[in-house]
Amino acid sequence: MKLLMNLLLWTTEMEDDMLPILENLKAMGFDGMEVPMFSTDQSKWKKWSHHFDQLGLYRIAVTYCDAAYNPISPDAQTRRKAIDRLKQLTECSQLLGADILAGPIHSALNVFTGKGPTQEEWNWSVEAIRQVTAYAKSGGITLGIEYLNRFENYLVSCTDDVLRFVRDVNHPNCRIMFDTFHANIEEKNIADAFRKCAAEVAYVQISENDRSTPGKGHVEWTSFFDALKDTDYQGCLSIEAFGRRQPDLAAATKIWRAMFESEDQLARDGLAFLQKEVSKRFITVNSQ
Repeated sequence: MKLLMNLLLWTTEMEDDMLPILENLKAMGFDGMEVPMFSTDQSKWKKWSHHFDQLGLYRIAVTYCDAAYNPISPDAQTRRKAIDRLKQLTECSQLLGADILAGPIHSALNVFTGKGPTQEEWNWSVEAIRQVTAYAKSGGITLGIEYLNRFENYLVSCTDDVLRFVRDVNHPNCRIMFDTFHANIEEKNIADAFRKCAAEVAYVQISENDRSTPGKGHVEWTSFFDALKDTDYQGCLSIEAFGRRQPDLAAATKIWRAMFESEDQLARDGLAFLQKEVSKRFITVNSQ
């Protein structure tokens, strides 16, 4: 089992100043990173693939759709642009050396109609992701579909939704990325929700109820890690947290106050928490 860190805690764009941060995270004991991927500049991802290879770090690409690239827009041209962009991002993921492109790519983040999803919107999204998944398969990329809570998305906002979605897409390269932050808001029981969809899960994001240090909030972690053991989960666990380092991202994630000492503290304490919970359930952690 690989233990990862989501780099959105530091940046939304991979620039050279991230190199010492990667080296530090590697030295802490992380096996890999979730890499924010919003650029379709292929030369950029070729360069970063080299850096990750040098450090011996596994990587997963993470992205999202916005209003300009919305797979469920009423405008057909916008839907087409969304599909084309997601296909480009699968190419970039391949160049990065990632084998998963994940995120809430079924629809646009924080775009609402004031109503629940329609069948037409659902069909548009399923068809879009079918096309992207078929394209991704040729490059060895699996899509990790993430559901978001009702305050960030209205199309796919719970475990039942995302399970139905991937089954409607019906492709082995379309799977679920399970995020405990959203599950903590939307599910009656996080562990039971995971058990329900475990067979379709590509990997798991470990995120505390307040988006800060895992293990320091009120998520019911004991039963959740027990569910990982019960289902013989063997995928990656990745810490996702957000802070105020980037004003735009802080505004998008509604982070208005400091909830941890530093990014370094959060990463160290979060990794120690994961190592403890995983090791005591006799699930093998990937060794350095």
